[in-house]
Amino acid sequence: MVCVAAFIILCLVGIFVAFLSIFRRDIGRKYWTVFKKAWGCVGKKVRLQKCETNFKDDVKNTLLSKVVLKHPTWVKPLGIAIEVSAVLIVLITIWSLVEAVKALLALWVFGTCNVSQPANCALGAEVCGIDAAEPSNPIEWTGRWFSEWGEIFTNIPDKFRNWDVEQYLVEPYSFATDYQEGKPLALDVFDPGCTICMQSYRNQKSSGFFNEYNTVLMVYPIQLPDDGYKFNNSDLIARYIHAANLSETDYANKIVDRLFTTSNDQGINYQAAFMSMSQGDAEKTLQAWLKDFGATTKQVETITGTANSDEVTEIMAQIKVMVEDKIHAKGIPTLIYDGKKYNGLYQ
Repeated sequence: MVCVAAFIILCLVGIFVAFLSIFRRDIGRKYWTVFKKAWGCVGKKVRLQKCETNFKDDVKNTLLSKVVLKHPTWVKPLGIAIEVSAVLIVLITIWSLVEAVKALLALWVFGTCNVSQPANCALGAEVCGIDAAEPSNPIEWTGRWFSEWGEIFTNIPDKFRNWDVEQYLVEPYSFATDYQEGKPLALDVFDPGCTICMQSYRNQKSSGFFNEYNTVLMVYPIQLPDDGYKFNNSDLIARYIHAANLSETDYANKIVDRLFTTSNDQGINYQAAFMSMSQGDAEKTLQAWLKDFGATTKQVETITGTANSDEVTEIMAQIKVMVEDKIHAKGIPTLIYDGKKYNGLYQ
């Protein structure tokens, strides 16, 4: 194990030695001699053969040579410490390689290198993560680690399938703009409180995406593991959007557009304003919006009642299953169009 650990360390040190050898060729030659011995020893170990080069003893003798003269009694415990350190170095290296492979596979499959905390991956797309509960003990942590591998391999086929938007719609739904015959469908999964969803919507609107595709708006407020919601009032806004869809008016897409693209009298974007409102104030604002859009007092009362109904609760439950279990989204916004699924911010 010592020779394997030494080989790992020499591989890392080789980066700096390569640079130093430009100025001091003798350092490079000495390093290369030691590295060849290490490689030969590791090659033997891989083939389950005995290491004939005595490289292990060379390493230990080099490290202990000065200790022998000054503190002879330390040699044995330090020798044991070297063996233990070698084992730890090898195990840590193997663990790091396994984690690196896992992260790369997750990044390819889900668009994030962190399956359970998607937004924490600096390499992935910009998303509002659908986070899993933090494990409370080593057993739960181990179980989650293996379950993440299972999720990755289970969802690899998603990279090669044809994504048909019609298979992932939950009725009733609305379009970002008026439906235009002959244009392809697109699905936009978003959270009313997600700032990345807001920016993605703006990018889609300014780039003409909504004119090119009949884009279905699927509102999905991210739930926390404790059953609360990630963003304040996002579930309330979602309920009013669903209620507006059930009323067979065009108020749903108007709510989304005002939420993401306009500001209040104080110049604060409405999305940010809703995040700081109480539920009562948020509901009053949504009701005022409905009146601005042309709803009568009766229609406002109907939509308000429907927003708090079991029917809307069931629609939200169906969307949750669709987004998490069928679309396999780990973060939003998530877009489906042209037969492919796209994770994160629409550029």
